[in-house]
Amino acid sequence: QVQLVESGGGLVQAGGSLRLSCLASGRTFSSYTMGWFRQAPGKEREFVAAIRWGDGNTDYADSVKGRFTISRDNAKNTVYLQMNSLKPDDTGVYYCAASGTLVQLRISGRYDYWGQGTQVTVSS
Repeated sequence: QVQLVESGGGLVQAGGSLRLSCLASGRTFSSYTMGWFRQAPGKEREFVAAIRWGDGNTDYADSVKGRFTISRDNAKNTVYLQMNSLKPDDTGVYYCAASGTLVQLRISGRYDYWGQGTQVTVSS
């Protein structure tokens, strides 16, 4: 079992920045690919970013590429999502997730464990 706890959400003006953190506990953190997803009101959960275990390769949704950065600190069992140049469309609940696989990481069903989510609200 892996437990995930997100933090760092909040209210920010458009153009501002936030850094989300996700602390993992349980089984070996470094063996999991970590992802961030988000869900806006009335919309389906969507992929934001992922970082693979092992080679540390990253992947981003086109809507956040160049503005968001995912990183991980295996010594601290933590994955981060640095969000810059935030837009109102970035508003939603952001979820951290862990996957034991290396493929199809944009698909939520590939993830085995999920956090409870943290709210991000970007005002215009």
